[in-house]
Parts: sequence; structure tokens; C-alpha cells
Amino acid sequence: MDTAAFEGLLTPEGQALLGEVGAADVSEAALLATASRLRARHTPELVSAALTQVRLRIRARVKFGEDAEVMYFTPAGLEQATRASVARHRARRFAAHLEGASGATVLDLGCGIGGDLSARARAGCRGAGVDLDPLTVAVARANLRALGLESLATVREGDAAAEDPSGYAAVFADPGRRTSRGRIFDPDAYEPPLTTVLGLVEAAPAGCVKVAPGIPHDAIPPEAEAEWISDGGEVKEAALWLGGLAGEARRRATVLRGETEHATLVADPRLGPPPVADWRRYLYEPDGAVIRAHLVAEVAARLDGALADPRIAYITSGTLRATPFARAYEIEDVMPFSVKRLRAALRERDVGTLTIKKRGFAADIERLRRDLRPNGSRECVLVLTRVGDAPVALICRAL
Repeated sequence: MDTAAFEGLLTPEGQALLGEVGAADVSEAALLATASRLRARHTPELVSAALTQVRLRIRARVKFGEDAEVMYFTPAGLEQATRASVARHRARRFAAHLEGASGATVLDLGCGIGGDLSARARAGCRGAGVDLDPLTVAVARANLRALGLESLATVREGDAAAEDPSGYAAVFADPGRRTSRGRIFDPDAYEPPLTTVLGLVEAAPAGCVKVAPGIPHDAIPPEAEAEWISDGGEVKEAALWLGGLAGEARRRATVLRGETEHATLVADPRLGPPPVADWRRYLYEPDGAVIRAHLVAEVAARLDGALADPRIAYITSGTLRATPFARAYEIEDVMPFSVKRLRAALRERDVGTLTIKKRGFAADIERLRRDLRPNGSRECVLVLTRVGDAPVALICRAL
């Protein structure tokens, strides 16, 4: 889809076609027949653009919810776009920082399809988006119109690396982390590179850089606050907060809970490594954001917990406590790993529904499930890990 074809979707004919395609069968099995029928009345380019857009909207529901029904996307733009829940969380932080600053504008470098730009506008922050790709710029502008945010944000074509952020109240940057070959994990290979982006952001009074959750800790500037965010039990992304937006904590794990609630955990410099102990009654599996932020010791301290192995992020404790930062299981049995012994133990417990988790353990989960052949009526959780060099299996009950 090129810019001309996309702009055709914004015409009355294009809008009518989008509505028709939205009500049609666009599954793989019916796609060719649907396209052939529509091409009898519309140009192939317009039909292709409409079909692409509707299929992208279906995929986008996971990230954008109901907004996806009126928004516009490109495949790459949707892939890199921030999940709406995460964008709202970050937007609230920008809004709190800029509260009372009349006319303050956030410069959005590499704004993509405008997901973060729109979230900040809804939170009351004025924004100016910049993106290098003409099609992406057209899509972002269309999204601002579709969401009724044109009075609060603008988008223009430009090279983010050539921008001067000094006249803005804050900067948000989302460097490209994907190529045709897949995701980019090396911060120096971001587009623009992370060092370039950090230099731009530091030219403004405050800023935030969206980065991959797997960013190496040694790539994080010492003056930045790094935040890892999870939603629905999955780590979605990380962000580096700088200048006036940086808090005192250097590392933070945030767990989103619904539309507006969240729980956050920060590094405690007073804590050393967690203690090491034998397995106790309960097993806690820390949230992925906690693990990425290297805050397992902070969670263990809250739970009066310890690690069975100092290299593996499973916490064990004799205390059962509710926490948003870890999931709890009751340990029913601990044994050296053996398929034969496990099969007998699961049969004895009448287990039929088996959830298998592993950490520090090399195993083909589906093959193991076939070998264990659970066929009873109970549910249980099987945790595969190791203590030292010894593989261990824990039969647990989810709490």
C-alpha cells in the first residue's frame, strides 16, 4: 500500500468501501472471492488497500481495543505501535509533569502511526509528531482525525535525527527496532541508534525513550530511570525516563491492572542478593517486568522469601501473601526430574489438566506432555527447574 492508495481510502468512495469490506468475509479462505467481487466496482489498488486496512484493524484489536475499528495502520506501524494500555500509562506521567505548563508541547520523534501521540493528546498534552516515512505520516494524521485529536497534535514528515528538541517542553522517542529480517536487539542498531536518540532527548528539559524489554542494563545511561511494563502477565516494553521526567529510582517494574490502576516496584539499594534456602511451602513466580528490572530481591523481601538456586528467579517462602509482582503456587511435592516418577506421581494425584512451566531447564514441553500422558480429573502445575546442576520437578497447585 502506497500513500496514494491510502489517501484513496479517505475519500467518500474509500470510506464506503471500507464499510463494505468490514462487513465482508476477509478470512484467508474467502479473501480471493471477496477481492474479485469488489474489483468489479472499484480499482484494484483501492480494493487492495481496503482489504489490507480491514485485516490490520482486526489484528489491531489486541493493542487498541475499540479504537482499532476507526484507526488506520501499516503492517510495520502496527507491529511497533505501543499497546494502548501502556501508552495511557506513560501519557499520565507526561501529563502530570506538564500540568500547569500552558502551551507546553511534547516532540514525538519517530511517531509512527501516532499511538503514543494520541494517548498523550487524550491526557491533555499537546504534541508534534515527526516521522521519516510519508505513508506513516499520512496514517498518523488520519488517526488524529479519526480520534478527534487534531486540535491537540500535529504530524509532519522529517528526519528525527535532524530535529532540534530544545524548544519543546519534553521529548518522546520511539526508534525503529525492526527490519525486514526481524527484531533488532542491539541498541546501537536502532534506527536512529540509541546513542543518537539519547543525545536528542537530553537537549530537552525532559524526555522518554521507548526501548526493547531486553535492553542490556549496561546500555542504560546512569542518569536515566528505566521502567519495564507488563500487562496481562506479559512484559510489553521498557522505557528510559530522562531529565525532569526521571524519578529517583534507577529501575522500576510496573504491572498494569485495568484501565487506570497499576502497581509499581522500585529498586531498594539497601538490599543485597536474596537468601538461598531449601524449598518451602509456596513457590512464587515473579512477573516478567520484575525479572527484567532485576528486582527479584525486592519481591523476595516482601514475601519473606528465598531462592532455591541463586541463578534462577523462582522464590520460595513459607508465607502466603498477595502481591501483584508474582504469582503464587502451593508446592505439593518436590522430586528429582524423572519422567517415570513424574508419570506415577501425576497418576496417583489423578491429574488430567497439566500446566508445565520451566526456568533454567532444557526440555521439549510438548514432547514431555505426551510422555507423561495425564488423563485424570484434577488440574495441577508442573514446574521444571534446577538447583545447582540437578534438574528438579515440583508438583504444584495454583493459588
